[in-house]
Amino acid sequence: MEISGGRGGDGDELGDIFGSTLSLEEAHKEEGYRQGFDDGVAAGREEAEQLGIKHGFAIGEELGFYRGCVHIWEAAIGIDPSAFTVRVRRGIRQIGELVEGYPMLDPENESTQDALEAIRLRFRAVTASLSLRLDFPKSGDGSKATEF
Repeated sequence: MEISGGRGGDGDELGDIFGSTLSLEEAHKEEGYRQGFDDGVAAGREEAEQLGIKHGFAIGEELGFYRGCVHIWEAAIGIDPSAFTVRVRRGIRQIGELVEGYPMLDPENESTQDALEAIRLRFRAVTASLSLRLDFPKSGDGSKATEF
């Protein structure tokens, strides 16, 4: 009995040694997970901010292109009101209104994509009526020239 009692005591001591080692390993694992999670959240926020800036700039660039076209067409109408048909003038006015009404200061507005699509559609209709091939030159296209 002494032998089994002694072994039982040794077994408990070994269990305690390994138990504390396992609990230390678990504590380090949890701490590493927390640190990794916190670092991932910080990196994700930074990446999201950079992506938001890039996307916002691209949308602003496109809206500026459309607004510039409207300004040029309005200047041409001011010089010669008969330069464009009534339908084209109405389309130009609508593009201007759509650009002005774009919810730039409300980034969480879910209709921003729909508003941009409406501007693109109206722009294509006006340029088709004018027999122009005029497209917004996307930054990643590599094409610098706009065709008329």
